[in-house]
Amino acid sequence: MRVLGNGAVARHLGIIRDAMLHALRGEAMSGPTLGDSKALIDYLCLDMAHLPTERLRVLFLNSSNRLLYDETVSMGSVNAAPVYPREIMRRALEVGSTALILAHNHPSGDPRPSRGDIEATRRIAEAGRALDVVVHDHVIVARSGWSSFRALGLLQPVEAAA
Repeated sequence: MRVLGNGAVARHLGIIRDAMLHALRGEAMSGPTLGDSKALIDYLCLDMAHLPTERLRVLFLNSSNRLLYDETVSMGSVNAAPVYPREIMRRALEVGSTALILAHNHPSGDPRPSRGDIEATRRIAEAGRALDVVVHDHVIVARSGWSSFRALGLLQPVEAAA
């Protein structure tokens, strides 16, 4: 108790973590969000990789790929978080978003997408196409690393308008 100072160390570490998140968020969101994927990944990993339960968040972007909102849209259990494409698209339209990046964590430590992750992302991307909202990527973060649906070929490039 004397060494920990009645929780003072834990509070201090929490303040340091919050300051690091603030700095990484500023770096990741200072330019076009897609312009510096390393800063975005660093931010997401620090914020989500060690969470005990799954959370799905959406980064809502404008037509210049600048961040409009970064919101947790679903909180789940140790191995699943509910996904509602309709609600994600409703929110995208509310905030005037033309693109988004999905991100969620895997408390298991394995960043590989599950079949459920792939199917949910496909449904969200289809809903987005119908509403002219582009899903740029879906990033999964975990203690052991991260994965990108775009890099894995699980999200197709955006086709130019005809």
